[in-house]
Amino acid sequence: MKTQYYTASSLDGFLATEDDSLDWLFPLGSLESSSYPGFIAEVGALAMGSATYEWMLRHAQEVMAETGAAWPYTQPCWVFSSRQLPPMPGEIQAPIHFVQGDVRPVHAAMRAAAGNKNLWVVGGGDLAGQFYDAGLLDEIIVQIGSATLGQGKPLFPRRVLSPRLQLEAVRQMGSGMAELRYRVAPPL
Repeated sequence: MKTQYYTASSLDGFLATEDDSLDWLFPLGSLESSSYPGFIAEVGALAMGSATYEWMLRHAQEVMAETGAAWPYTQPCWVFSSRQLPPMPGEIQAPIHFVQGDVRPVHAAMRAAAGNKNLWVVGGGDLAGQFYDAGLLDEIIVQIGSATLGQGKPLFPRRVLSPRLQLEAVRQMGSGMAELRYRVAPPL
């Protein structure tokens, strides 16, 4: 079982624009031609930040058109937020837990729910950083898109110097994306 941060980033290191738009990402490739189908099959529980959850709420109709459900996940999800968030519309196949505070007790609950499958830190970058800070992040899988945003939501707002991040694989995905897989080594 691994705790993985799986995401996409612009070439200059941003997940989304300053107003949380992902419009830059979608022309660069499709989920089916990426590692996502194999990745999600191995995921047993998800952690998500409030901005990612709110993006899902705002784009529920588009997500439904593409996947058949406004909430496309069958795994339990823990949404981190210091605010009250509305429930996801429509039928949900797995529980959504709204939590706040330290990631460590939530990580323990996620592990219990996931069985022998992996844990996915969906986003954003600061939430993944909190898992890293707590020594709970095992892998970073980032798909780098052939676009620059100039500013926006950072990929991973932490200073992490080598040898903590160990590059394990590089994969080209069409002409618009490259996937990098890093193992997060334990602190020395």
